[in-house]
Amino acid sequence: MHAPTPRWLLYLRLIRLDKPIGILLLLWPTLWGLWIAGEGKPDPLILAVFIAGTVLMRSAGCAINDWADRDFDAHVKRTAARPLAAGQIAPREALIVAAVLALAAFLLVLLFLNRLTLWLSVPAVLIAASYPFTKRFFALPQAYLGLAFGFGIPMAFAAETGAVPPLAWALLAANAFWTLAYDTEYAMVDRQDDMKIGIQTSALLFGRHDVAMVMFCYTVMLALLTLIGKSIGLGWPYFIGVGIACALALYHYTLIRRRAPDACFKAFLHNNWVGLAVFCGLFLDYALRNAAPA
Repeated sequence: MHAPTPRWLLYLRLIRLDKPIGILLLLWPTLWGLWIAGEGKPDPLILAVFIAGTVLMRSAGCAINDWADRDFDAHVKRTAARPLAAGQIAPREALIVAAVLALAAFLLVLLFLNRLTLWLSVPAVLIAASYPFTKRFFALPQAYLGLAFGFGIPMAFAAETGAVPPLAWALLAANAFWTLAYDTEYAMVDRQDDMKIGIQTSALLFGRHDVAMVMFCYTVMLALLTLIGKSIGLGWPYFIGVGIACALALYHYTLIRRRAPDACFKAFLHNNWVGLAVFCGLFLDYALRNAAPA
């Protein structure tokens, strides 16, 4: 007879701290925003608050997502073992966990960041909390997720500079197309299950054009990142980073072109390296620039 799983471990599984890929996919664009807004030298306190806030909000998002999808997850092979879907925790526990984590993130903004960032945190929370429900009526919920995952960018500019310039929204748009690309790969894994239970996804909307649309979204994302780099005078390290991201996107094509679920999931997970490549290019570019004699 197996001993019951400790409650704390069930909560960690609920918020997916055992699977950090979601945190990284949310963290990379936030770091892009912080590095550009801070010209390679973001305020250490602001950086710490954003990293902690990213972990907290992603964890809260996982809890509210599982609560919203509790009647669907049990019918999907990949998600059936999640604590809420498996009946190991009660729905109200998931809501309490989500509320506590979101409140902790809000307190970080309230205590350490400026008023503009505080105001921007309100739509950020509302978008993140409402995303799980868009899958019931919106044919392209991955686009909405792109807003949720990218809202740390305008918040980063607000925290660092006290303003949100057009550049921040352009970077948010680049991230939205990236999110649409990798979350469509993710949706391709569950296509058959989602079709049976009535969930709306980009993989179902795009149909036989799903692979082409994924590559189109990667192309737009990379084009926007290139234009952003040129507009602010970034140098060769940044463009090498974008070039590596492009090579990784082409590798993803080789994984998803046959639409095998395992290969599509591998492509989704591999997007962490796309975000890292862009950030490393930014980091090195600004590090060399700031180290150069005036």
